[in-house]
Amino acid sequence: MPDTERTLQLVLARAGVDRAAHHRQDEPWLAAAWSHPTTKVLPIAGGEVFVVDTEAGAELVLLPSFEAPQVGDRYFLGTDEEGVSYFALAGETLPGRLDGDARPAGLREVGASLSDRDAGLLVHAVALEHWHRLHSFCSRCGHSTDKAGAGHLRRCTSCAAEHYPRTDPAVIMVVTDEEDRCLLGRQALWPEGRWSTLAGFVEPGESIEQAVAREVFEEAGVKVAEVSYVASQPWPFPASLMLGFVAKADPDGTAITVDGEELSEARWISREELRAGMESGEILPPSGISIARHLVELWYGEPLPPAARW
Repeated sequence: MPDTERTLQLVLARAGVDRAAHHRQDEPWLAAAWSHPTTKVLPIAGGEVFVVDTEAGAELVLLPSFEAPQVGDRYFLGTDEEGVSYFALAGETLPGRLDGDARPAGLREVGASLSDRDAGLLVHAVALEHWHRLHSFCSRCGHSTDKAGAGHLRRCTSCAAEHYPRTDPAVIMVVTDEEDRCLLGRQALWPEGRWSTLAGFVEPGESIEQAVAREVFEEAGVKVAEVSYVASQPWPFPASLMLGFVAKADPDGTAITVDGEELSEARWISREELRAGMESGEILPPSGISIARHLVELWYGEPLPPAARW
C-alpha cells in the first residue's frame, strides 16, 4: 500500500471556511453579519448553484448580501480567516440570469474542479438545503417545524421538539485477496463498464467494522478477515458520510457470489488487468469526486491512468 496521505485530498472533504457554530444562535450577530458589506451569499435551489468556468476550474458565484434575493431561507455557513461571513440562500429557483458567463451546476458536476473553500461551502449548502426540504414536519407530533439555529436546526411549532440535520454513516471499502487483487463490483443500472468498490449503510447497533464485513459478504459472498480505517468523506446525495476502509479477505472465503440486488457482477482484478481494461475502454473506474476512486488508487499505488472512456 502507498502513503495514506493521498487519501487526505478527498474532493468533498476539503474546506476553507470555519463553520463558526458558536454564532448560530446569536441572532443579533447573524443580522449584523448578513448586512456587512464583505459578506458573501451563495444562492442555491434544488442542489444547483451558479458557477463560472475559469482556466483554474469552476468558481462559485457569490453575491454581496445587498444583491442577493430577499426571499428564501438563509443558512449560515461560516467565516474565513479574514473575517468574511458566508451564507447560503435557498429558494425555489435560482435568481434571474446573472451577467457574464455564470451557469447553473450541481456538486457532482463541478465538485472536483472547485477550490477548497468553494468545495466546502457547496457541500455544506447542498446538505442543508436537502435536509430542510424533507423535514418540514415534526417526527414526534406531526406539526410543522420552523428553521432555527441559522439553518442547522428545526423546531416544532407545537411540542418544541428540536430536530438536527441527519447524517447517515456508510462504509465503503477496497478489499484485497492473498494475490493482492482488488474486489470490484458493478450495479446493473450503472453505465456500461463502470466498476467500483463495494459500499453500504451501517445498520442500527452495528460497528463500522462489522458493517464492512457484513456488506462485503451480503453483496459478493466474500468473507473479510481484517479491516482498517482510512478516511471519511461527506456525500450529500442526500445525507451520507462515507467511511473509507481497506480490508483483507479471508483466504478461505474469496469465492464470489453476487446477491443480484445490490450488485449484478463482481470480480477480483489485478493492477495489470485494471490498467489494460481502462486503456481498452472495457473498464470505467469510479469518478474522481468519490472516495471510491481514492481507495482504488490507494491499492493501485498511484493515480489511475486515463481511461479510454470517461
